[in-house]
Amino acid sequence: MTVPLTGLGWTSSNVPVAGWIPITTTVEGAPANFGKGFAQKYGYYLCFTVSLDALNPTGDVLYDVVILSEKSPLPSGYMYIKEFLDLKTSVSKKKRICVKLIPMGVAETAVCDVMLSSKSKVIPNYIRIGEISGFALWCKKEHINKPKPLPKPRSLSLEMNQLSLEAANENSLSIGSKRQTTIKKNESIYDTSNACGISAIDGVPFTLHPKFENNVTRGATALSIFKNFHIKSLADIEKEYDYSFVVERTAAARLPPTIS
Repeated sequence: MTVPLTGLGWTSSNVPVAGWIPITTTVEGAPANFGKGFAQKYGYYLCFTVSLDALNPTGDVLYDVVILSEKSPLPSGYMYIKEFLDLKTSVSKKKRICVKLIPMGVAETAVCDVMLSSKSKVIPNYIRIGEISGFALWCKKEHINKPKPLPKPRSLSLEMNQLSLEAANENSLSIGSKRQTTIKKNESIYDTSNACGISAIDGVPFTLHPKFENNVTRGATALSIFKNFHIKSLADIEKEYDYSFVVERTAAARLPPTIS
């Protein structure tokens, strides 16, 4: 990801500024000290930053750099670069470096690097801004990849929280545990040690629809229709089967033989 610059400035050689990087040499390796020799004890250096701090709290990035003469008006949206200088140092006003900062959210391109060279040097892939104090100023602009915004967490209302699946799961677990405890206390015929031993309709009340009810199935005579019912055991069924088998064999034996 290309990191855009967030500011340019001037700094004295004896005034370090946190987060700002001075350009102390040109691309040829010569000292890039401005101002020294013009009756000044200390020179000053061009510096840049990529950080966001109290001087740039809104997250602006460096969009453009221009060099203006002292009689040229400041273009709209531009500003003179910052100065971090000691009391004995002053920047020449014959030419001024100006910059334009724009918010990162609307920036498609931005300055990602600056260099200084001699007047005759050519730096490939860099834009020549102009000349100042015997140096040529170059910058490189690139498209920036803006970070994707993270989705904001949605705030759920009280009604939505009540419909939450997590709450439903907790309620179902609590109901299941209570029902299992009830089964153990009542000594149900189902084996509560295994979830499969609990009937699917256990605890579900059963009633007939009023459409199918009549006078016979109400009150004290509700079970009268079942008085003549007899439930046969397995032994009774086997005895009946053996008896019917003997009868059939006996009847077959009494039949006259067939003549073929």
